[in-house]
Amino acid sequence: MIVYEATKEEFLHDVFEDQLVQNICNNFREKIGHVNEREIRAWDNSMQYMYRVLSDDEIPNNAGIAIEFKIPHTSKRVDFLISGLDDQQNDSVVIVELKQWDHVEKVVGKEAIVKTVMNRSMVETTHPSYQAWSYASLIRDYNENVQTEQIQLYPCTYLHNYMLNETYDPLVDPVYQYYIEQAPVFLKGDAAKLRSFIKRYVKYGDNKENIYKIEKGRIRPSKSLQDSLNNMLKGNREFIMIDDQKVVYETALQLASETVRTNEKHVLIVEGGPGTGKSVLAINLLVELTKRHLVCQYVTKNAAPRKVYAQKLKQDFRKSHIDNLFTSSGSYIGTRLNELDVLIVDEAHRLNEKSGMFQNLGENQMKEIIHAAKLAIFFIDERQRVTLKDIGSVKMIEKFAPEYGAIITKTALQSQFRCNGSDGYLAWIDDVLQIRETANADYFDLQYDFRVYSDPNELRAAIEKLNEMNNKSRIVAGYCWDWRKEGKNDPNVHDIIIPEHNFYMSWNLGNSETWAIDEHSVKQAGCIHTCQGLEFDYVGVIIGDDLIYKDGKVQTDYTKRAKTDQSLKGLKKMIKENPEEALKQADDIIRNTYRTLLTRGQKGCFVYCTDKELERYLKNRLQRLDRSYKENGFTQLSIVAEEKRGYS
Repeated sequence: MIVYEATKEEFLHDVFEDQLVQNICNNFREKIGHVNEREIRAWDNSMQYMYRVLSDDEIPNNAGIAIEFKIPHTSKRVDFLISGLDDQQNDSVVIVELKQWDHVEKVVGKEAIVKTVMNRSMVETTHPSYQAWSYASLIRDYNENVQTEQIQLYPCTYLHNYMLNETYDPLVDPVYQYYIEQAPVFLKGDAAKLRSFIKRYVKYGDNKENIYKIEKGRIRPSKSLQDSLNNMLKGNREFIMIDDQKVVYETALQLASETVRTNEKHVLIVEGGPGTGKSVLAINLLVELTKRHLVCQYVTKNAAPRKVYAQKLKQDFRKSHIDNLFTSSGSYIGTRLNELDVLIVDEAHRLNEKSGMFQNLGENQMKEIIHAAKLAIFFIDERQRVTLKDIGSVKMIEKFAPEYGAIITKTALQSQFRCNGSDGYLAWIDDVLQIRETANADYFDLQYDFRVYSDPNELRAAIEKLNEMNNKSRIVAGYCWDWRKEGKNDPNVHDIIIPEHNFYMSWNLGNSETWAIDEHSVKQAGCIHTCQGLEFDYVGVIIGDDLIYKDGKVQTDYTKRAKTDQSLKGLKKMIKENPEEALKQADDIIRNTYRTLLTRGQKGCFVYCTDKELERYLKNRLQRLDRSYKENGFTQLSIVAEEKRGYS
């Protein structure tokens, strides 16, 4: 998606007539939402500089200009693109990352990281050349037209307020040289140099043709973590880390080096919502730290992600090697102090107090992990706690770390890589489920395919059809139907039965741990325990009677949970002791469960509700979205065409 596009001639006219920023703001509100004052000031400032750079007759008037291009599958936007053809008639696009910065500090021990002032405080962020290079790499990775049409991308960065210190300047320190070579840095007074860089690759105009190709380019199926893990463990780069991901990655590597050098104990807390790349980062760190000859393990309570990765790896690695890398959160009872170099804990919000089949072993999983590792890295999202036994929290980590003299570092992930890169969709889901009020009550950005079905058979047919492409679509359900023991491996014994629609389906049959990738799993429903921590292209969600709409509110009913569900085990005792707190915890768990299920799909989410009032409520929320987008003249959201699909 592009917020503003024009020819060079039109761009220069809009700037000269003081119309450009207003046009950008209007388009931004229509396509994305609220514009903050800081962005407006940045556009006003930077576009004046780009006006001067592009005011050159040798840059063709019909070259394409695009401002604020949103990279598919992420929430990141490229500031400025110039398109045309080079002197050999090859399609080319120059990417310019614009910065208001006037000061940076070098960060020692972290690759491609600098410090600069943002929102009136010094923060660590990626070097602008790395940022421009990573954005270009992501576009190459995801845009089919860029690949098939062989459109060449030339990234650079322009810090038009930055005065270079001729004696020594940290911005161009030799440690950043590799990325500066990939994406040159242009500073205050370098307008002529930037102009020459553009003219080198944009010799002839293309009337925005390459901009159009990038905008309309089909998004290639993105690499899923489980598919790419094999290559990652062999040392190949599979996922480009951008912005806050890169900062967290380098922070973790630096802390690992610190533990080796000083023998100090460290704890790194990484907070991030669904799809912010926690698992990708965890595996990247596992690969790199193992390459550095550190004893490192990837830890989860939930077996499903570990087993999926092990299944993918078994043909190339010995089982003992895999088992040594991927372990359960209950593996560290009785471990010696600092026995391992690094423990990388994914889905840390799912950690338990006790371990073992009967939950009677050990003291506390968080404490045991901190005890066992010189560096413990916790990836956590407290809104994904989905059972009463899930006690993983930032507060509890902060309680145990000082007992071992561990130094705590806290970081956060914001970049969105699921739900078509739509931060807005995730916020909208929170608003819809009434988990929290958000600014996204009536919109979410990009083309995320969200549908509400009145018949579960139609939902199943749609998911099965999409699954034929690559076996990456699945149906999941709330845990409102018993898991019948006699039918555990029998496809003819059905668990999920919706008689009014003649709908029958089994929970996953004897393959809970590899259901996400097994060949025929689309015929079986997964639950929260088989899909948390994993992702699909499309997910169909059957919402049971534990989530309803009544008296103008989304409400939960814990009594509708299946008897075989262990998520709320112990609730009755809690109700007797503290009914208000117990009911609040049950309510949070049910909402968090559906929040997690509804955010497993990268490209789309289809929903069926057993409660018809909830179905009407969801459809009403979609209609509100539809009206909001039509009023703003923006019709790219998938819901606009839903009635043509014939489902509503």
